[in-house]
Amino acid sequence: MEYRNLGRSGLKVPVLSLGTGTFAGTNEFFKRWGDTDAKEASRLVDISLERGINFFDTANVYSQGASEEVLGQVIKGRRNKVIIATKATYSMGEHPNDRGSSRYHLIKEAEDSLKRLGTDYIDVFFMHGPDDETPVEETLRTLDYLVTSGKVRYIGASNFTAWQLMKSLAVSERNNLEKYIIYQGYYSLIGRDYEQELMPMLQDQGLGLMVWSPLGWGRLTGKIKRDSPLPEGRIKAGGLVGAPPVADELLYNVVDVLVQIAGETGKTVSQIAINWLLQNKTVSNIVIGARNEKQLLENIEATGWNLLPEHLLKLDAVSEQVPIYPHWVGKR
Repeated sequence: MEYRNLGRSGLKVPVLSLGTGTFAGTNEFFKRWGDTDAKEASRLVDISLERGINFFDTANVYSQGASEEVLGQVIKGRRNKVIIATKATYSMGEHPNDRGSSRYHLIKEAEDSLKRLGTDYIDVFFMHGPDDETPVEETLRTLDYLVTSGKVRYIGASNFTAWQLMKSLAVSERNNLEKYIIYQGYYSLIGRDYEQELMPMLQDQGLGLMVWSPLGWGRLTGKIKRDSPLPEGRIKAGGLVGAPPVADELLYNVVDVLVQIAGETGKTVSQIAINWLLQNKTVSNIVIGARNEKQLLENIEATGWNLLPEHLLKLDAVSEQVPIYPHWVGKR
């Protein structure tokens, strides 16, 4: 398993981490992702560790804490062998203070996550999204406190715009506060928005990317093809709720090329889609999800090899997106 630095930190992590959004599935939204119980989760964690994946990504809102609880159960007795990332910001209840990035909410959620995970520290603590109602200084001072207190080791941001992330980095620099070292965001062959604003900013500031949904909500697994009925499964059952829209022609064109390259390489469509992401040097890690052992093993096999230059060119061309303003100015 290849290891890379997690963004601007010295922490080495495998290029793949196991996402635990499928663990528990205790509410309607997350049940669409999966409902992996502790026994099944333990097997997935065992397989991951056997193959060099010691990094596990979760969040407090995944099944309202139940995902963290399941992960905590299955890592019991081997906490020192794993790296855990979790998140806070989004709503955990009906009260106004049950959401956001205030000092009140973040300290409470960090402590609740520690209890659910059965640990006394979180390796990477992400702000799951921006909070426009809380001053940036309040959020960053709180995160700085969590790091200096030993409850958190590194901090990251997820789903921020480039300017929001840059503002946070500037505030940390000015006030000598702990800085975000990693950004977690959506990036796939059918969702390359990241490249236009966020990627050059991360390069400039020395941060890395932790990719979520590398297969575009399961649309790049090879199951969805041109002129073919949608197969039974998670997507047909409503698994695209919350997913960004993708034009059918773009999806089918990308899948056509993936299928072609799969035939030439002997790899699967999903393996090629993940490997394409690994060729981007701003990528520190890719969060892979798996509802069962077969999916996990297939995704793990996306590492240890590289697509040929001609394959990368084909995938780049078929998935190219029109630049947003002002990135097209002077380039036509």
